[in-house]
Amino acid sequence: MTHDLSFWSLIANASLIVQLIMLLLLVVSVGSWWVIVKKGLVLESAKRAADQFEDDFWSGIDLAVLYARINRQKEVMWGMEAIFLAGFQEFLRLRSQPTMDPESVVSGAQRAMRAAGSRELDELEMYLSLLATTGSTSPYIGLFGTVWGIMNSFRALGLTQQATLAQVAPGIAEALIATAMGLFAAIPAVIFYNRYAHEVDRLANRYETFMEEFSNILQRQSYTLRKNYSDAARAAAAPHQG
Repeated sequence: MTHDLSFWSLIANASLIVQLIMLLLLVVSVGSWWVIVKKGLVLESAKRAADQFEDDFWSGIDLAVLYARINRQKEVMWGMEAIFLAGFQEFLRLRSQPTMDPESVVSGAQRAMRAAGSRELDELEMYLSLLATTGSTSPYIGLFGTVWGIMNSFRALGLTQQATLAQVAPGIAEALIATAMGLFAAIPAVIFYNRYAHEVDRLANRYETFMEEFSNILQRQSYTLRKNYSDAARAAAAPHQG
């Protein structure tokens, strides 16, 4: 008696439970590859956007001009642009309030930048948990399918009077396909999760460094604001002193 041991024949002849496990692993694998491709494009765009903005920011352009140019853009702002826009917008809003001291102005701008930075990092980290889950669970799901298939093979083998390798081989082979599919889904997910997590950390460090440097610039501008307040106060007090 001969058995068809082709790949598709083994899947078609597998038990229902093993077939469902294979289908689940196929769906998970397709989903993880969708995340891999999409996240790769997003991170590459984020790095290019950060490079472009840093070139503009450190080119010596006036911050008000840069703010107005970014604010006129029709496309959605993200990354460093969004952080800069949130911080400078809050800085201008607080500075326009006569009773606001310079330290509070800079502190408010820093809080706005931190909030914008957190939102940007949340966008970059989106769906990475799917890769982590796929990498950690897919081998065990495949192993469960293998164990179930081998168990069914030995149960069927126990009902026969004479056991041969030809009788056992198809059942074991179809069961091992589940393990192979589990590894096929897990290995790329783990590789790209580690790579993307590292790239997100690098972008997070760049955002944090930019926020510190931008805060220093705003701090220097706040000294000018404080000097203007002091000059105005002395000018207002001079007639009363006379």
